[in-house]
Amino acid sequence: MMSKPGQPEKPATTGAFGPFGAAMEYMVDAAQRSLLFMDVMRQSGNQYREHLAETAPHVLDYEAEVVLDGRNLDHPVNYILVRIIPPEGVSVDPMRRPFVVVDPRAGHGPGIGGFKADSEIGVAFKAGHPCYFVGFLPEPMPGQTIEDIARAEGIFLERVIALHPQADGKPCVIGNCQAGWALMMLASLRPELFGPIIIAGSPLSYWAGVRGQNPMRYSGGLLGGSWLTALTSDLGAGKFDGAWLVQNFENQNPANTLWSKRYNLYSKIDTEAPRYLGFERWWGGHVNLNAAEIQAIVDDLFVGNKLAAGEIRTSDGVAIDLRNIRSPIVVFCSKGDNITPPQQALGWILDLYEDIDEIRAYGQTIVYTIHESVGHLGIFVSAGVARKEHDEFSSNIDMIDVLPPGLYEAVLEAKEADTVSPDLVAGQWVMRCEARTLDDIRALGGNDAEDERRFATAARVSEINLALYRAFAQPMVRSMTSAPVADAMRKLHPLRLQYELFSDANPLMAPVKAMAERASEDRRPVAAGNPFLAMQQAVSEQIVAGLDAWRETTESWSERIFLSVYGSPALQAAVGIDPTDARPLRKAQSSPLHRELLQSRIAELKSRIPRGGLRECLVRGLLHVGMARGRADERGLAAIRGLRAEVEDDKPKPSLAEFKALVREQYYMLLIDEEATLSAIPDLLPPDHEARQKALAALRRVLSAAGDMTGEAAQRLERIVGLFGGGTAGKADPGNGVLRFAKPKT
Repeated sequence: MMSKPGQPEKPATTGAFGPFGAAMEYMVDAAQRSLLFMDVMRQSGNQYREHLAETAPHVLDYEAEVVLDGRNLDHPVNYILVRIIPPEGVSVDPMRRPFVVVDPRAGHGPGIGGFKADSEIGVAFKAGHPCYFVGFLPEPMPGQTIEDIARAEGIFLERVIALHPQADGKPCVIGNCQAGWALMMLASLRPELFGPIIIAGSPLSYWAGVRGQNPMRYSGGLLGGSWLTALTSDLGAGKFDGAWLVQNFENQNPANTLWSKRYNLYSKIDTEAPRYLGFERWWGGHVNLNAAEIQAIVDDLFVGNKLAAGEIRTSDGVAIDLRNIRSPIVVFCSKGDNITPPQQALGWILDLYEDIDEIRAYGQTIVYTIHESVGHLGIFVSAGVARKEHDEFSSNIDMIDVLPPGLYEAVLEAKEADTVSPDLVAGQWVMRCEARTLDDIRALGGNDAEDERRFATAARVSEINLALYRAFAQPMVRSMTSAPVADAMRKLHPLRLQYELFSDANPLMAPVKAMAERASEDRRPVAAGNPFLAMQQAVSEQIVAGLDAWRETTESWSERIFLSVYGSPALQAAVGIDPTDARPLRKAQSSPLHRELLQSRIAELKSRIPRGGLRECLVRGLLHVGMARGRADERGLAAIRGLRAEVEDDKPKPSLAEFKALVREQYYMLLIDEEATLSAIPDLLPPDHEARQKALAALRRVLSAAGDMTGEAAQRLERIVGLFGGGTAGKADPGNGVLRFAKPKT
């Protein structure tokens, strides 16, 4: 029907179907979207089968060459060290420290650290660092253990160090999720192999959390402990299917697992397919673990929470004490991460140390940053996170390496037009490390003494149930399970089966490709204002709200059951936990040997206070003023590089490692006896007044790189100027003669 003159023409469907036009448009669009959706699911299934057929499946977005194959070691493992080949247009500086990215083996295959250009590997390349990657094959080597993997990774790092003898520092090693705590264990045993360690989303203190949140930590207790892990491994003929770990992740967000993920694909089918397929290639690449590996992980970490307390020992009886780590430790976590919340990522610090003084006494530098919202996977795969947090860590890794011992929070601020010294800022963000205390970690929330007893009780119950299973059920289960049966059961796992059913291996999917092609050729997307499209979105939101409500209810009841059952004084007493004991149950023991070594080191440092030259004096002045500010800024490091080049004395220019050692030594001197350390400066300076003034000018440039100094910092600078002979030297308040570590200014 023709419209009257002067009136706008109606769409064809509206004219043909009148008031039902909008409905017909939506029905056509929905039918086409359904066909295209099914075709993407078919492609995902085929991709899954092709990925599994590869010898070494991975999702790296970079070319790589094998450097070492762990299967050829004396204790063979399924891990491989590869060198990442810089893509076209990217150049690396062979003098810069290499980066080594270690991916988590927590159910998925390797490659997430180099999943795309904006990734951990990508930002390391951007900063000019050579890059290596530690991945793994789908099947473990017979008999391999967590300790064997640690040995292999140690050998990998030895090879990387040997390949870069001229590098300005030991490798920076990034451990994602499960790989983070594995690297921390290795670093405690082989501290000489590591430069800075970045652990992203790594649960080092699995019991920690906040009531009403983080329900995954209750899982071990609700399932009766790790006996179920042993049963699953026995049903797998000595192998644990990583798909079970992936399913545990999916169970944390049923709305996304059961609806949102695929609805997002369906509703944006014209644009979302490439991203969906790219992610599913990694998410569906399940790998296996040996029974001994997963049992150690669950018993020692997830249920036992033994790492931070120093209760894990190697096969030759060596205790794994994280306080032995000498490299800076960078912890990246997020409030939006329901797998590794900040309490689990940072709680180990409270388990190991009484206060900041003890962190300093062990010579450790710990830097943490907490994202406000990104989820667990976003820490590794979000382009925004890579371009901001990972980019800044990679660009400023040398600054982190030379930080004095202590606890810091990395704070990132956008570079603006009025930013001071913008030429000293490498990227779009200004990174500074602000001094913190353990109270800042405690403020995040955590367990009280009653909660600790509950988790300790769950760990004891787990040990008892595992012993009962091994004594009475395990022999029968093992006798009934063969390798072919175990393989068949793995193929029938729901997460694996969902890919198989939608692949071309299913004859019912045969017509989908052709039908989707026809729908694509005649694609008629519905208008954005269509009321049925709005209704579709409203229904989706209701489904998500319902699933979220279900999750919140089950999480609440799970927490209540756990707290009630394992909070029972009768159960606690029955398994050997004193219900009245208010002491921390997972506190690392102090070491008498360390105290003796510390006193010896203090005496040695006191004897070295009157020694040194212009270089030592500059560092003393820099640290004395900087300690009043309570922070370090990347612009200061950029200025320090110039200071290192400007200092003219009879010594060769220090390497980064030598400069780090110098900073630490002078820092400790100031902590031990600040007045004596400062008073010695005039006697250590060269007699040449011009040389003193030149060095003092360089020192001023470094200190003012992040802005003008005020308050106590300005007063301290005035005293340093006087000590260098450039003004009136103030007199510091005399100390009381007690050897102590000063508290940081926050």
